[in-house]
Amino acid sequence: MGEDKSLLPFGEFATLTQFLLHKLTPIFSTIYISCKDRSKFSFEASFIEDDTSFDTYAPTVAFYTILNTIKDERFFAISVDTPFITDDIIKALDRSDRSGSFDASVAKSGDQLEPLCGIYHASLKRSFLSMLQNEDHKLMKMLQSRSLNVVEFESSEAFLNLNHPKEYQEALKLLCYNQTNK
Repeated sequence: MGEDKSLLPFGEFATLTQFLLHKLTPIFSTIYISCKDRSKFSFEASFIEDDTSFDTYAPTVAFYTILNTIKDERFFAISVDTPFITDDIIKALDRSDRSGSFDASVAKSGDQLEPLCGIYHASLKRSFLSMLQNEDHKLMKMLQSRSLNVVEFESSEAFLNLNHPKEYQEALKLLCYNQTNK
């Protein structure tokens, strides 16, 4: 993207992070924002800063830190650059996750697994630590060796990631379109 995606303006919100926080607030009683450094944000929220004893930039650090911080046995994770996730998708993931004994339940859209949209369990804490210690950050490789519940969805729009400026501009247009056609 060339800049910090979490701080990009989105819709009527100063940042993409605030947009997603606002969107998720009606769904969850507690929301944490996982980040390297909370000082970059100019708003109040519950932040979980990555464990600084690991000198790497990977989701595995965040997952391990979250599991060391929260008391819950499971949590829902969504990347900040997925603004079109819907409450229906989150609820479907939750229902499916509760239907069995899984280490994780992740979304799948078409042929694409969405590991940064899923429910993760405390049973993965040691796996994340091992990944960090071995400097192996292949999340899907680890998940495929555990009890993984894949939940398939038809909507690809809900999983649109903003990885390039062009995708960000398309997302802004899509947001305007969706708000106009409500």
